[in-house]
Amino acid sequence: MSSPTLSSASSSGIIYALVSRGSQILAEHSTTTGNFHQITQTILSKIPPNNSKLTYVYDRYLFHYISENGLVFLCMADDKFGRRIPFAFLQDTMERFVSAYTDEDIRDATPLGLNGFSRVLARQMDYYSRSSDDAIRQVRGEISQVKDVMVQNIERVLERGDRIDLLVDKSYGLSNAAFAFRKRSTALKRQYWWRNQRLLALVVFAAVVFVYLIISSACGFPTWSKCRT
Repeated sequence: MSSPTLSSASSSGIIYALVSRGSQILAEHSTTTGNFHQITQTILSKIPPNNSKLTYVYDRYLFHYISENGLVFLCMADDKFGRRIPFAFLQDTMERFVSAYTDEDIRDATPLGLNGFSRVLARQMDYYSRSSDDAIRQVRGEISQVKDVMVQNIERVLERGDRIDLLVDKSYGLSNAAFAFRKRSTALKRQYWWRNQRLLALVVFAAVVFVYLIISSACGFPTWSKCRT
């Protein structure tokens, strides 16, 4: 498998998360862009129907999942982020999801039909990515050990025809921020320009009125022909 193509910007924490019924994604959220969706789809297609937990390793990234009762909770994270917090995130996500939706909701949902849950994914991804291991342990109690969770190289699950170069645009967030900043700057510049134009118009109008009043007082308002030399 060839090396993944990555941009130079740094990334850490949980990058992508999803909830699926089998291989059908019901809700997802990502903090960046890339073709990692292809890899997660391949992983979903290989997950056995029985309950399981597993971590797949691919270059500097780890794909963690919990499969339980036909539902799969999967996240992608930087390998420096470890495994304890991602699995705590998955466990928390699973509990929140099954509390939010009934069995009938889950059974009848279409692809991304429950993507309203993406707001919960976004919020929890941000929380677990920013919080330390100790902080999460204080909130949720002792994080369960993950030593019994198997770790496999992603190459074992990708068949010859499915080999994928992982592309993660880590600079996507910075690019979006820069674009938003430029957009706000342009709007602000335009706003100040119009404000200056209105102020200038007001000054000109006031000057005209002032001159008119002076002339009127000298000539006898409003007949200009009475003006004395």
